[in-house]
Amino acid sequence: MKDVSGKTAVITGGASGIGRATAEVLASRGANLVLADIEAPVLAETVAQLAAGGAEVTGVVTDVTNLDSVHGLRDAALAAYGAVHIVFNNAGVGGGTTISSSPAMWDWVLGVNIDGVVNGMTTFLPLLLEQNEGHMVNTASLAGLGGVPGMGPYCASKFAVVGMSESLWYELGMLGSNVHCSVLCPGFTKTRIHESERNMPDELKSVPLDPFSERAGSMAKQAVEGGIEVGIVADAVADAIVDERFWILTHERVALATMRQRLAWMEGGQPPRIDLGEAGRR
Repeated sequence: MKDVSGKTAVITGGASGIGRATAEVLASRGANLVLADIEAPVLAETVAQLAAGGAEVTGVVTDVTNLDSVHGLRDAALAAYGAVHIVFNNAGVGGGTTISSSPAMWDWVLGVNIDGVVNGMTTFLPLLLEQNEGHMVNTASLAGLGGVPGMGPYCASKFAVVGMSESLWYELGMLGSNVHCSVLCPGFTKTRIHESERNMPDELKSVPLDPFSERAGSMAKQAVEGGIEVGIVADAVADAIVDERFWILTHERVALATMRQRLAWMEGGQPPRIDLGEAGRR
């Protein structure tokens, strides 16, 4: 897709963070926008601000864990613009440690971060394949390339997104399709991911954190606040769509070092040294 002008982009988690920033970049390049988010007030505000800036934009309140809700997103996009060309499965949450997370916490994180991507793929890929044109971007993380302490459910979900995205890339190639895909693996970025509890189920909000989880959450918050600006990630996503490039590595140096250190560990060397602050630097 060498030109996104006049194309329609569906972005989940589109009301804030990387989703909103990517919407701004794609709109500046002439794309129509369909923004999905579970936070209705924030979504309405984002849509109004983008429209005031000249963007062609529609907002759809969506729960990506609910397949019917994602089907409604698809139907709204088609009703508004007649076709979908870009799908950015970006909605995501963080929370919980491997040691202390309850089954409910695992279900919530995996439900948003894995099922949300699966629902986006199964809903929109048939459209893209039928028209033999389009690009799908799935948001993973550096945490999908190497395990990180204090982020077990999140890491598990992002490893899954990397794996299913790689499989999709191979399958599209086997079909000889003109549909392409990318996986986004950013390091720490200044988003609201560390405030994911705002969208937690009530039963999880009411559970007090143990000291280990509080410490891990505080470390993650500091790392996110010290991360790169969302605009850097948004530009990389838009460029990857145009260039039809699979890997989107906004922290390429750290990503490659992570993979090399894991390989060395597998070959009998020392385990990688974990530095959360380093994961926020390019």
